[in-house]
Amino acid sequence: VSYKGPLLDDGALAQAVSRGASSPEFTKLCAWLVSELRLFCKLEENVQATNSPNEAEEFQLEMSGLLAEMNCPYASLTSGDVTKRLHNQKNCLLLLTYLISELEAARMLCVNAPPKKAQEGGGSEVFQELKGICIALGMSKPPANITMFQFFSGIEKKLKETLAKVPPNHVGKPLLKKQLGPAHWEKIEAINQAIVNEYEVRRKLLVKRLDVTVQSFGWSDRAKSQTEKLAKVYQPKRALLSTKCTISIANLLAARQDLSKIMRTSSGSIREKTACAINKVLMGRVPDRGGRPNEIEPPPPEMPPWQKRPEAGPQQGSGRGGRGGYESSYGGRGGYDHGGHDRGGRGGYDSYGGRGGHEQGSHDRGGRGGRGGYDHGGRGGGRGNKLQGGWTDGGGGGYQDGSYRESNYRDGGFQTGGYHGGGGYQ
Repeated sequence: VSYKGPLLDDGALAQAVSRGASSPEFTKLCAWLVSELRLFCKLEENVQATNSPNEAEEFQLEMSGLLAEMNCPYASLTSGDVTKRLHNQKNCLLLLTYLISELEAARMLCVNAPPKKAQEGGGSEVFQELKGICIALGMSKPPANITMFQFFSGIEKKLKETLAKVPPNHVGKPLLKKQLGPAHWEKIEAINQAIVNEYEVRRKLLVKRLDVTVQSFGWSDRAKSQTEKLAKVYQPKRALLSTKCTISIANLLAARQDLSKIMRTSSGSIREKTACAINKVLMGRVPDRGGRPNEIEPPPPEMPPWQKRPEAGPQQGSGRGGRGGYESSYGGRGGYDHGGHDRGGRGGYDSYGGRGGHEQGSHDRGGRGGRGGYDHGGRGGGRGNKLQGGWTDGGGGGYQDGSYRESNYRDGGFQTGGYHGGGGYQ
């Protein structure tokens, strides 16, 4: 590494490394390596050599900052107590190895890719543009003491001489003819910058879509074996697609009137250059997948709409009577106006059964008396229709007290376990 110092003597390096950061000679070697490295790398941190062992802590702090900036991969040099890292002989040798390898790599890169020479006149963008104009017009190098007015006057004169050698309408008339002031140019520059930023985002989007699309073709099993061929074909073409926009105000000044002509993309002359075989393939009828917001039905409501309770109509008398409650007094009656067709409702748990129809039985027989509860028998049924013989269907007796008093005209007698005429069941 072209080092010339006292550590080249036999045993001097081993002795300095054994002392580590406390050795001024070791710190001088590290400082020299860093100074050589800074010639090839843009490093902000720097390391100063020490003159006494008392400055070892400051040296280690400076070296720690430098290694952090260089992204040193060795954890023993970048972690742990800063004041004790370089008191170990192994760590000191590792530090020297790392600095020497980085210096050698930087020198090799500098030889293989030499830095570009500084352009004349400071190498600014304006200078490069003016130099390109002079080269394109075939002008000689202007003298050093020339003024800007003389320089641009020479360019204008050379342009007129060049345009005189071409046909009259070879270049065309400029699209922008109006003279603009500094304020107008500032506004145009701001507008152009906004458009450049917008289209840079659009270019990034299109390029990302292209990358994803090409990547999707490599998902199949057949394409996985052709990955290298695909990359070999795609990557060179992909490298030519830049997301940076190169349009500037110079393009506006160079625009000719032919750019203002708007031609339809379906015109014959245009289609001759844009037509291809795929345009002749017609797609078949595809089903309508919908998705239009104006055709989507609204979702059903979470709660049904509130409605007024409908009024009940006139009741008919032909229904059954309702059941009595658990301990209510009577069961429900049968129909009142036209007589119940069947029978009265059942009685409650501890009470009387419901009555039968009100004195006017149905066409076949009178309404049957409801059953009695556990303690009281039900009352007898009403009289039957005389046309059907009447007087025959007596009411059923109770569970304990038979209805020998309630039966009709002794047709059901009081007999033990008798079943004739619906006698009691004792």
